Amino acid sequence: MILLDGKKVAGEIKAEIAGEVARLVASGRRTPQLVAALVGNDGASETYVSHKEKACRDVGFQSQIIRLPADVSEADLLTLVMELNADDTVDGFIVQLPLPAHIDEHRIIEAIDPKKDVDGFHPVNVGRMTLGLPTFVSATPAGIVDLLAHYRVETSGKHCVVIGRSHIVGRPVANLLSQKARPGNCTVTLCHSHTQNLKALCLQADIIIAAIGSPGFLKGDMVRRGAVVIDVGTTRVPANTKSGFRLAGDVRFDEVAPRCSYITPVPGGVGPMTIVSLLRNTWKAYRG
Repeated sequence: MILLDGKKVAGEIKAEIAGEVARLVASGRRTPQLVAALVGNDGASETYVSHKEKACRDVGFQSQIIRLPADVSEADLLTLVMELNADDTVDGFIVQLPLPAHIDEHRIIEAIDPKKDVDGFHPVNVGRMTLGLPTFVSATPAGIVDLLAHYRVETSGKHCVVIGRSHIVGRPVANLLSQKARPGNCTVTLCHSHTQNLKALCLQADIIIAAIGSPGFLKGDMVRRGAVVIDVGTTRVPANTKSGFRLAGDVRFDEVAPRCSYITPVPGGVGPMTIVSLLRNTWKAYRG
């Protein structure tokens, strides 16, 4: 069993970006800037944007977090989006999800300039990704594909089962791995909470991507020997730690890992690759 070390791979990619940024800034170019708008005080969102802020510092980006109260109006949030669209010093920005129930998530996403949509959620970027055209690919799916590529995991002709159909992870990663590309050329089965015979489907899979947000959902008896398992889950569960919680994946690692050829840990697997993919998208936006 080989551990797919996202922390290590992300560190190597960050070092490459940092070198390129340093050279450009030394030549007199302005520093790239990534902005995050954070509504409310959701713990998981706070953790994510703080990791993003640290990663920006690591590569030499400017980073700004704009904090808004949970009761901010949709109109005020849209005004902020328009201001960021118009700010030439901002190369890319994200509006951290989830948003409070009184705000229409899709309306906010559609208001973002696709050229600054480094989350890759705007319909224009989703459409281009679906067609295999150059675009901003959402960070977690992009990170998964980059991790598979780094470890040279064979995907062509393989059966990939994706558990979870969100527009953030499940659907885009299923699309990416089905495309005529490398990594890619998979036969993909997209599963969800209403899928019948899920265990039987998983046992047929060469690659399983668990992105359902249910701690320990994928058990050892659901995985064939030699399978590749990617665990996207990052659910906070109570624990006797300084923070009072720990991150739990969607995979029962102790049961599943002995059966795998490759597997990602939680934390340290997909999470760091998500952050570095966001940096890559920002660098791409900066370069135009």
